[in-house]
Amino acid sequence: MVATTRPVPSTEPIRVPGVAWLAVAVAMFAVYLILQENGALLASSWQTLHELFHDGRHALGVPCH
Repeated sequence: MVATTRPVPSTEPIRVPGVAWLAVAVAMFAVYLILQENGALLASSWQTLHELFHDGRHALGVPCH
């Protein structure tokens, strides 16, 4: 009986550029603003933007209140 060996695949860490991490952080913040912001972050001076996001949540069917 002859034993055959298979090559073991080497695992190397994936290097993710810092710009990609920044893009992910900005995207997550944008998703928070669009889907969850209820005035805690935008306050009263940003009322128009808050209302835009609020109406957008209703249009997407996301419950917000």
